[in-house]
Amino acid sequence: MSLQQFISKAVSPWLKEEAEDSDIVLSSRIRLARNFKEYPFPIVADSDKLKKVLEVFEDHFENQSIGKDAKLELIRMTDLEPIEKRVLVEKHLISPQLTEHNDAGAALISQNEQVSIMLNEEDHIRIQLYYPGLQLENALDYASKIDDWLEEKINYAFDRDRGYLTSCPTNVGTGMRASVMMHLPALVITQQINRMIPAINQLGLVVRGIYGEGSEALGNLFQISNQITLGKSEEDIVEDLKSVVKQLIEQERYARRRLMSNSSIQLEDKVFRSYGILSNSRIIESKEAANCLSDVRLGIDLGLIQNISKTILNELTILTQPGFLQQYAKKPLKAEERDVRRAALIRERLHLEKM
Repeated sequence: MSLQQFISKAVSPWLKEEAEDSDIVLSSRIRLARNFKEYPFPIVADSDKLKKVLEVFEDHFENQSIGKDAKLELIRMTDLEPIEKRVLVEKHLISPQLTEHNDAGAALISQNEQVSIMLNEEDHIRIQLYYPGLQLENALDYASKIDDWLEEKINYAFDRDRGYLTSCPTNVGTGMRASVMMHLPALVITQQINRMIPAINQLGLVVRGIYGEGSEALGNLFQISNQITLGKSEEDIVEDLKSVVKQLIEQERYARRRLMSNSSIQLEDKVFRSYGILSNSRIIESKEAANCLSDVRLGIDLGLIQNISKTILNELTILTQPGFLQQYAKKPLKAEERDVRRAALIRERLHLEKM
């Protein structure tokens, strides 16, 4: 697979698969932070040392395969245009921090985009593994296999008492961040989410927006992840997160039933107004588009809208981001130009879906 294929398709192949609770949990992710024992960590290393890390992956892991559909292609940040970097960030294949790093930054990405291994970001190695729906255990199992595969060639920075050593102290221990991306519109509409987030934080978890730390929860999409990495096993971290996610799923389903029972006309009006905006707008900003797409997704889940698939909504959620809009335009766009193109793209895609 070429770089052009990674940046031309909005929806990663793994995201098209149906899975448990995928109407509320869009994805499960395991991220492992690792470092070479013999080289300074990226936050203090010079360019020559970081290039040695990259050379290890060029020599041993580039174009290698891990299981079915998992041939890894090495994408170097120095080979990318700014818009191409932004597209990969919007697809969650790399982080914003990696795009701003030195000339030794890179990522190994699998053909189905389920696996992404970032190199020389905050740590030498950031293994990311995605699954659709609530599949944290499967994601952990696969990530552990990749971790073992890398360790056959790499001597990790590890301490018997502290565990894996990382640039940020909050990752020391397992070096693992487990997270799920959840669509929680009913809890937002009923304002229950405002009291739930502080309670979740008290359990050692953190609630963030769609692009992680510092990002806004656009389109009622929330990322729930662990904060504690030291003193717990990977399995315990996953089990604790899964327990909270299960409760959130139950609360979201209950809130949806209540809305349908007590405020069905108002809810239908909200859903179909948003559908009308998406179908007819000539100018639409990214925040409004995200919120309208969330309403339509809820309408599909509740059976109010019959002729639109959630795969299309997943596609539009990514396609309407600034990077993708500019990638399709083949040129940088001003904010106003993006708003016009965003509206046109949504109209065209929804029209094709109904044909």
